[in-house]
Amino acid sequence: MDKFKIAMQYAMPKHGISRLVGKLAAAEAGSVTTSLIKAFIKQYKIDMSEALYEDPAHYKTFNEFFTRPLKPGIRPLTEDESIITHPVDGAISQLGDIVDGQLIQAKGHNYSVQDLHGGDKDDADPFMGGKFACIYLAPKDYHRIHMPIDGTLRKMIYVPGDLFSVNPLTAKNVPNLFARNERVVAIFDTKVGPLAMTLVGATIVASIETIWAGTVTPPAGRDVMTWNYPVEGDKAIHLKKGDEMGRFKLGSTVILAWGKDQADFLDSEQPETVTRMGTPFAKIDD
Repeated sequence: MDKFKIAMQYAMPKHGISRLVGKLAAAEAGSVTTSLIKAFIKQYKIDMSEALYEDPAHYKTFNEFFTRPLKPGIRPLTEDESIITHPVDGAISQLGDIVDGQLIQAKGHNYSVQDLHGGDKDDADPFMGGKFACIYLAPKDYHRIHMPIDGTLRKMIYVPGDLFSVNPLTAKNVPNLFARNERVVAIFDTKVGPLAMTLVGATIVASIETIWAGTVTPPAGRDVMTWNYPVEGDKAIHLKKGDEMGRFKLGSTVILAWGKDQADFLDSEQPETVTRMGTPFAKIDD
């Protein structure tokens, strides 16, 4: 059955299906939308007591529900400046060292940081010998992405690609998954040097957004595109730890990377560990 599921992913028109679902998720369909949201809550056992608006009827579209804000204070932020915090609610897929420019996808599957960041060696070099973490957001999770540390945006890269599912089954069976799917890479200057946050698209992910650029995709592009940002002056984009930096409309994966000898993951952080935005993730090296 697993082989069949993977084969179907290769065969299906993933972009077409994803964009269609995106249009449906953006539609204001009244009671139909409310019924869909209620069914989704029941299916995935979503705790609506955490949501700022608990009533499913509050949301005019499925996208509004999916990117719902949480109640103030429901995700306490670790203020300690020596701590890097979790950027999202989800579960760790993999984390560890970037060895010979390679990140671990799953047992027997690696991919390169250069490919992940769009193919430019200059965008990969600062992360050689550093650390990475891949966090999977399930459908039930909160889908806003927050800064794990104070940062100033230096660069954004859009990388076109496929839209395979990014669930654990696919990660174990589709080579180069995260470096072949459509994605948006944001590179920040931080106290641990360059920090890359890669937002990976997936099947039926209808949109990837950032707070400074709005919707980056769709529409899907055919070429790698880059945007450079000033790091000083009135137009510089400074974000504090805990600030929202982006969101998914339907769930996917976030991959963090930083350079060598900058910070180490806490001993408690292991593959399959459940993450909660704002809680301790790594400690900055002295």
